Order: sequence, then structure tokens, then C-alpha cells
Amino acid sequence: MTINPPDETDSNGVTNAAVVGVGSMGRHHARVYSELPDVNLVGVSDVDEETARQVAEDHGTIPMDRDALLDAADVASICVPTRFHAEVAAECIDSGVDVLVEKPFVADPARGRQLIERAEEAGVTIQVGHVERFNPAIRALSDVVADLDVIAVDARRLGPPPEGRQLDRSAVLDLMIHDIDVVLAMLDGQPENVTAQGVKDNQYAAATLSFSDGTVATLTASRVTQERVRTLAITAEECRVDVDYVDRSVEIHRHSLPEYIEDNGDVRYRHESIVERPTVETGEPLKNQLESFVAAAISDAEPVVSGEDGLRVLELARQIDEAAADPRPEPEVSAR
Repeated sequence: MTINPPDETDSNGVTNAAVVGVGSMGRHHARVYSELPDVNLVGVSDVDEETARQVAEDHGTIPMDRDALLDAADVASICVPTRFHAEVAAECIDSGVDVLVEKPFVADPARGRQLIERAEEAGVTIQVGHVERFNPAIRALSDVVADLDVIAVDARRLGPPPEGRQLDRSAVLDLMIHDIDVVLAMLDGQPENVTAQGVKDNQYAAATLSFSDGTVATLTASRVTQERVRTLAITAEECRVDVDYVDRSVEIHRHSLPEYIEDNGDVRYRHESIVERPTVETGEPLKNQLESFVAAAISDAEPVVSGEDGLRVLELARQIDEAAADPRPEPEVSAR
């Protein structure tokens, strides 16, 4: 990893990292920071003092109140509930601390815009925690898609809610938002038309995005499906590409030529499928993400997922969520 310039590190060239909020996601941020070379997990903070103490003990650091923590940190992960993202991010910016904000970026897009402007004025890096961009399968996919004429994308993110985790938002803002980020980054544009439908307070939702070049993306997210599915399928002029986020695998199905063969006097039709499996590197997506964030903070470079990216994804997710929740009129039934 690149060594930080003097103003970003201590005298030993180590970046001091903090985690604000060490619940189900934040504790993983703490774990990864404690494992990264040239990074010191300087402390953690949480409104639940016992949780903070336990996570700190598990990862060789100390619990601290937020003011003291930000005074000691160079970079910080914000893993508090979404409604508090803007407040904590503003405190980090005012303290000169580069910040990674878990997705969704903020609850209110207007506050997100204010944070971006505030960070630019302060020279502070903001990265948004869309971790699937750092999934090794998606990293491999980016090299494949660069040479394709994409026609359609189909993303499916389904499964029951995780145990012990309280969900205060729809499947669109909790799950589909990952695929929105991947699709927008891959197609490099905003959709011209958006339609969506949802059931059970959008715990199951489907959306169709139409782009100006004719590309169509279909996204489905569910918290009521009793099977965990995390897949992405790309239909292109040249091939079909299937991605499995869980297996971290990529398969490319190429066109093949049909033929007729003779077998014991019988003529049969055969169409073989040609499948390529590009090499997918190993590595934990969260570790890849935090390494990338620290490197961007060190070099004052544009992060892979910027505040602008996070805001664009959030605005589209909210548009889909509202469209899916919009009640449709009951069809009229003719009397007979």
C-alpha cells in the first residue's frame, strides 16, 4: 500500500482509522482496519457503551467518545443508522477526517449535496460504502464489459432478512441500491425512464430502467424470498455474461454454431454452448473497499465510489422506491 504523506499519517507512516457505530456492519469495519498494514485502529465509538467496549477489546483498540475519537483519527467509517449519517459525516469533515459513509449515503439527498460541498471546501475525502463495486467478480466483470455492446442487464438480489438485524427501510434502499450502483457505473449513465412495482411495503420490488441508447436494466430485490440469490446477468451482442456475487464467479456464454450429426442412421440437431470462465481474484470485498478508501485519502485521489456517485444512486433508489409504493388503481370489472 502507498505510504501516506506526512500530513496524513503519524511519524511512523501509519494512518489512524476510527469506526463510528459498531453494530452488525461497523464491527466488520473495525476488524478489517485492525488487519490492514500501515493502518492503526485508533478507537471505536457507539451509543451502546458495552458494544463499543467489546468490539474494541476484540480488535485490540479502545472505546472512545466521538469527539476524542475524531481528534485522534485520520480516516473514519460511519456505520451508524442512515438517519444519523449526515450529522456524523459533518462532524468528521469539520474535524478534517476523511470519511467512508456506509450506504445509503444519507437519508435526505439535499443534506448529501451539502456534505459534498462542505467536504470539497475542507479538502476532505468522502467515499460511499457500496461494497459490491469491490467484489472480485465485479472487478473481473469490468474488464469483460468494456469490450461488449450491452443490450440488457438483469440483477436479482433476494433472500430472507438476516437474523438479529432490524430493518427500517424497504428492499429497494437496503438491497436493490447495491445493484443500482453497479448498473449505473457499468452503463455510465442515468436512465431516461423508470418504472417499478412493489408488494409488502416494498419488501419485494422490481424495477425497469430504460437508457437513451436502448439498453434496459431489470432489477429485483426481496426480503421475503426464502432463498439467498445474488446474481447479475448481462445480455450483449457478442455473448451473455452471468455473475454470481456469492460464489464470486463470472461465466461468459459465447455464440456457437449449430450442426446436424448422424448417429446410427438417425440425424440429430446439436448446439453446443461455449462457456468461458475468466480468472476472478480472491479477496474480501470489504477489505478491498477499505484499502481503496485509505489509499484515496492518503493520495487525495478521487475515490472509487465518490459522494457524487452515492448521491446519484440514492436519488434513483428513492425514485424507484416511491414508484414501487405508489398504489395502482384496481382494474374495472364489467358486470355480466
